[in-house]
Amino acid sequence: MRILVTGTAGFIGAALAQRLLARGDEVFGIDNHNSYYDPALKEARLALFADHPAYTHRRADLADADAIDRSFAEFRPQRVVNLAAQAGVRYSQQNPRAYVQSNLVGFVNILEACRHGGVEHLVYASSSSVYGANRKLPFAVEDAVDHPVSLYAASKKANELMAHTYSHLYGLPTTGLRFFTVYGPWGRPDMSPMLFAERISRGEPIDVFNHGNHSRDFTYIDDIVEGVIRALDHPAQPDPVYDAERPDAGTSNAPYRVYNIGNDQPVQLLRFIELMEQNLGRTVEKRLLPMQPGDVPDTWADVSALRRDVGYAPNTPIEQGVEKFVAWYREYQAKR
Repeated sequence: MRILVTGTAGFIGAALAQRLLARGDEVFGIDNHNSYYDPALKEARLALFADHPAYTHRRADLADADAIDRSFAEFRPQRVVNLAAQAGVRYSQQNPRAYVQSNLVGFVNILEACRHGGVEHLVYASSSSVYGANRKLPFAVEDAVDHPVSLYAASKKANELMAHTYSHLYGLPTTGLRFFTVYGPWGRPDMSPMLFAERISRGEPIDVFNHGNHSRDFTYIDDIVEGVIRALDHPAQPDPVYDAERPDAGTSNAPYRVYNIGNDQPVQLLRFIELMEQNLGRTVEKRLLPMQPGDVPDTWADVSALRRDVGYAPNTPIEQGVEKFVAWYREYQAKR
């Protein structure tokens, strides 16, 4: 298939592009290579597959409607995966306008291009952050998500609402994927696994928020990519038993779906740090601090809808995932 993927210099986008190319798809990648974190890491990811004969890359911003429309017109994708976004819960308090441009303006540009380009299926990244102030665990796609606690979360909830509108009005099949704490090789340096690895390697203290009482549904990158591909290969269909008088937030009478992609095995943050220390061969001081604004105490993905509809759920044990991540981290640092 011809598949357009946004965010291909990013963590998940680069891993997905490689998997799609390996199975024989033709991939058109779009990324703006912004400086939210070290662009050298983005370039290093892209170098892994940029020369593949079935890959085309364009440096462009999602908010640039002309560039997006031109890319769709030239490539004529059959399916689209939108992973590009301004990420980060905490950064959304410092630079909220970046989230409006990338996650709202950019996303409507993708929706419009899909609508006019006759795209068969749009899969897009949502986030576990949409569950916000919810405390019922595990988080299920049937739950209401009307109480975000960060602008980043609100922008991802908005994406789901925008996608449903296009599914309803124009029959565009859309599937939103709520990712849960993705980690693994080539991960983002602003996320805790990379931050912890760097500090442990240098013997520096680690800041542990919420006094170490956080738990996270850490999900290994390979499992995330497998879930994205399974969802991409199952275009959303109207739910034949959808009841508008008792609406289900995860389905619709339009071709629209939302799924969690998480490991369904929440891990205490201190346990994750312990595994990092074991694999890096040293222990460090933990500075226990209050919870930061915008954070949530716990995440836990109910993946029953994903398992039911696409026949897959993540399954990499945290011990195995951390071991693979640390092995990559050592190798990457040695080459720098």
